[in-house]
Amino acid sequence: MDFAKIVQEIVLLALPILIAVTFHELAHGFVADRLGDPTARLAGRLTINPIKHLDPVGTLVFVFTRMIGWAKPVPVNPYNLKNPKRDMIWVSVAGPAANLIIAVVSTIVYRTLINLPIAADGFLGEKVMIPILLMTQLSVILNIGLAVFNLLPVPPLDGSKILMGLLPHKQAVAYSKLEPYGFFILLGLVFLRITDYIIVPIIILLKNLLLGG
Repeated sequence: MDFAKIVQEIVLLALPILIAVTFHELAHGFVADRLGDPTARLAGRLTINPIKHLDPVGTLVFVFTRMIGWAKPVPVNPYNLKNPKRDMIWVSVAGPAANLIIAVVSTIVYRTLINLPIAADGFLGEKVMIPILLMTQLSVILNIGLAVFNLLPVPPLDGSKILMGLLPHKQAVAYSKLEPYGFFILLGLVFLRITDYIIVPIIILLKNLLLGG
């Protein structure tokens, strides 16, 4: 086991992960606040401090998979929203949307930097440019991964809340009964590698569209 390589990979992953999870959760809280629910703001979650948003297990999953993971959900009280059923869809969409925006911005940064006339074997290229390029590549993949993974219709992921908002009341109530078991279903999907067959191909397709195959 190459310990130095593992440390290097974690260092390169750190900033993209922090940015991805912070703005994902911040987007949820911001949209909820704009739609009438101040719960996230009152809980101190409308912040760019990543410590407020990190989930230990979700972060470890990020480190191991290099593609998917999750953060600590922002608290939202649907009863404070102007139209709870409709507005929860917008609150839930906000997080994945923020990640897709970051993925596009990271792509623009990557494509701009890669075209700069800096020698890869020089000090500036080897010690500065290559690490930044690797981080921007990781940012694209991680943000696509966070967006796509969170759209799975498994509680407590955003996709489950979007689906619940779209379902008729009776079916939504029946579906909500899955919520106590959602975390275990989620861990099973990840660690049995079922997500490799469900969402990893989508992540790779989107990554190739942005960065090239």
